[in-house]
Amino acid sequence: MADRTADGVADRVADRVAGVLRHAVRAGVVGSTGTVAGFIDTAGVRDSVAALHEAFAEVPSVLHTFAAKAASLTPVLRLLADQGMGCEVASAGELRIALDAGFAPADIVFDSPAKSRDELAQALALGIAINADNLDELRRIDALRTPACASVVGLRVNPQVGTGAIGAMSTATATSKFGVALRDPGARAEVVRAFADRPWLTRLHAHVGSQGCPLDLIAAGIAETYRLAEEINATLGRRQITSIDIGGGLPVNFAGDDVRPTFTEYVSALRSAVPGLFDGRYALVTEFGRSLLAKNGFIAALVEYTKDAGGRRVAITHAGAQVATRTVFMPESWPLRVGAFDATGRPKDGPVLAQDVAGPCCFAGDVVAHARELPELAEGDIVVLYDTGAYYFSTPWAYNSLPYPAVHGFTVSADGEVRLAPVRPAQTLDDLAAASGLAHAGSLSELLESTH
Repeated sequence: MADRTADGVADRVADRVAGVLRHAVRAGVVGSTGTVAGFIDTAGVRDSVAALHEAFAEVPSVLHTFAAKAASLTPVLRLLADQGMGCEVASAGELRIALDAGFAPADIVFDSPAKSRDELAQALALGIAINADNLDELRRIDALRTPACASVVGLRVNPQVGTGAIGAMSTATATSKFGVALRDPGARAEVVRAFADRPWLTRLHAHVGSQGCPLDLIAAGIAETYRLAEEINATLGRRQITSIDIGGGLPVNFAGDDVRPTFTEYVSALRSAVPGLFDGRYALVTEFGRSLLAKNGFIAALVEYTKDAGGRRVAITHAGAQVATRTVFMPESWPLRVGAFDATGRPKDGPVLAQDVAGPCCFAGDVVAHARELPELAEGDIVVLYDTGAYYFSTPWAYNSLPYPAVHGFTVSADGEVRLAPVRPAQTLDDLAAASGLAHAGSLSELLESTH
């Protein structure tokens, strides 16, 4: 029987990462010629999707969508589409890559608090589902929607059930920018009237937040949304609301390798808080992102230098705020585990030393781990940032004009054979220069001269 203890899980994950890293070093994608790269475990993604589907297996009708913001990489989205997922998008750019990845329009949900009229018109023309963020957006849809439109249209509400441990990730606070605030005076009645006036408005949507939000808070927000759906249908005397988009937001365990909470635990919490949600009267939509991808990816970066400062050892690596932005700026909320490997990709051993693991960005706070006890790092070693399959390397920050890192997918066979596949090539300096406006290098000087 497989070792199911936390230590056993950690050992298996460490062995798997080490095998991939050794192969990546030999292939030249990490090391002196590849100073930083992201890696995605394709079989792990498949297994996470299977776990999600299994957890909801008894639900008569459910569309699981992946939040594209969590990994806006076309090959990743194609993999998810092939595994039976839909896609949640929050911008015209995410909509474009979702379509490029092969998602059917009917399996795409468009969420955003700032949809333009052109974006709404495109989504309606394609038959893409829309969750309107507010009542003014509904009025825009009134003017754009045609009787032949196939789009499912919903309204996002804010159940205002409270804040999780990370305020910036909590979207059901009293003053959240998202949705119609249900507990504000008169708001609930306005929502009921909005549905009464629009027979084609058939979905309610709510999302309580993500990392830092406990299951009971998420379940409370969904329960409030369910009660509103029941109230609207009863008031209208018809079953107008036929589906509820319950969002995503399952938090991730960044402290260890074990997956907790699980999708099964999430469903159990929902059954306890709102059992009627699962009786088949409402089709469900989910929008998970981080919980599907975080543990299925890691970042590997070269250690360029080590130094001592004020009695502290500092390792300067090529992974900093440009790929781990949240961790650098909010280290208490977004801590990452760090692994130490030698230049061949093998785990380092020996006495541990408290070290800062810093990045390449030119500001003092660019540190991904403070005083972390690791085997002593040296020039040419490799550090691994675990649990970074979502949000980290897929959407890098362009600070200091640092090029986007390459991203690779991988599989590991039963006998340990590693295979890599390209996901996104490293951005070249020519690409970077073009994106910086190279083609218009002289335009401002010419503009100034033309005014003389």
